[in-house]
Amino acid sequence: MAYYLMTFSPTGGTKRTADILASVIADQWNHIDLLRPISEISLTADDICLIAVPSFGGRIPTTSAERLANIHANGARAILVCVYGNRAYEDTLSELQDVLTDCGFDCVAAVAAIAEHSIIREFGAGRPDADDSAQLIAFAEKIRERLENPSDKPLVVPGEHGTYKPFKNTPFVPAETDGCVNCGTCADSCPTGAIGDTPDKIDPERCIKCMRCVAVCPTGARKLDETVYVALRERLAAVCGTRKENELFL
Repeated sequence: MAYYLMTFSPTGGTKRTADILASVIADQWNHIDLLRPISEISLTADDICLIAVPSFGGRIPTTSAERLANIHANGARAILVCVYGNRAYEDTLSELQDVLTDCGFDCVAAVAAIAEHSIIREFGAGRPDADDSAQLIAFAEKIRERLENPSDKPLVVPGEHGTYKPFKNTPFVPAETDGCVNCGTCADSCPTGAIGDTPDKIDPERCIKCMRCVAVCPTGARKLDETVYVALRERLAAVCGTRKENELFL
């Protein structure tokens, strides 16, 4: 038996949530970073995987789905985790379950958790916080019990299967500002290769607005246009202002 922790975490919130859950379920994990391309992986039915992705507009990131498709699970058990920025996760868990089922996973548990919004960080600021951590630890203990005592009950998660909500790819992209020193960190870290040989060359079709480039910029020079940022913050304020709670599905 081996434990695999697979995360797509551009700004760190998804990984922090996954780490809290994983620390309770097992001591040793093999980490697979879905921000990078992965080669084909073959698992066994004895293996256990925790797969964590963020919710982008109520869907899983397309890049994470493409990389997960390289895994041949062969009946390995999967714990699904979606992390969202205090708005909604809609079809994220259901889509993730469909992708993993197609890979041959046996999906046994799922968690929807809140972290800071990847674009407007004031929404969900500081989360997962101490209360979240306590709740996630309690979730992980129940998941561990389920793993030790398997059930024939199928996992049911919220959301549509197969007919997911349309994903709206907004036209904005983060760009360099005067503080840019052309170090190349943003390009090296971009999970889709959307940034060219200089920071000002951005392929808007490949950019998934994950904010990875903003998060890793050592000088804080990569940002969204201020007008776009303010408009987005105003649009999200009504739906992100009330604290959402984490959810467990077994």
